[in-house]
Amino acid sequence: MEGEQEIDGLRFWNGEGCVYLLECDPALNAMLLERCEPGTPLFTIPEDDQDVVIATMLKRFWKTPPANKFRPLSSLIDYWRQETLAAVDDWPDPGLVNAGLNTMQQLAASADSDVLLVTDLHAGNVLRAQREPWLMIDPKPFVGDPAYDATQHLFNCESRLQSDPVALISRMADLCELDAQRVRFWFFARAAAEPRMDWKNSWKLPLARRLAP
Repeated sequence: MEGEQEIDGLRFWNGEGCVYLLECDPALNAMLLERCEPGTPLFTIPEDDQDVVIATMLKRFWKTPPANKFRPLSSLIDYWRQETLAAVDDWPDPGLVNAGLNTMQQLAASADSDVLLVTDLHAGNVLRAQREPWLMIDPKPFVGDPAYDATQHLFNCESRLQSDPVALISRMADLCELDAQRVRFWFFARAAAEPRMDWKNSWKLPLARRLAP
């Protein structure tokens, strides 16, 4: 569901910070993409440097798309909500999960601006290239709050999050020129309530408790 409009997203960004879409078959969701050479993933450089690259790329991608071309972020949140509710018997902390679900819905409905989001921009989806130093692959586009987009990279920085989550979230918000409180609320909501395979042993729930509004 998340990647359903990847072809449309790559067409919209048209190689600006991302790989070119060379050919496609929308019926099969098949794509022939520009090759990144040498193709080294961003996670091979220090995380502090990753922060800067990710933030710089996100700000390039956040543009207003044509009306009714892409799905709203709220549709992704509703999809996740149904998956999480289906696992209610596995929740170790129902109060926390419900707070996360409610916060996600409130944030999705209250954005000051709606731009085209990547939603899955992290250091594994950014590759070293020649046309530009780094190119993004594998977008999952939705239209919505840019503060949401600042959170995906953070989930790949578990050690720094465990050490000082508020400082890291604030750093990413500053680099992206976003409201740090709103990025924090999105991160809390996702850590508390987005779907996962193992609810009882998730490292995200203790982190959500530390960040709860």
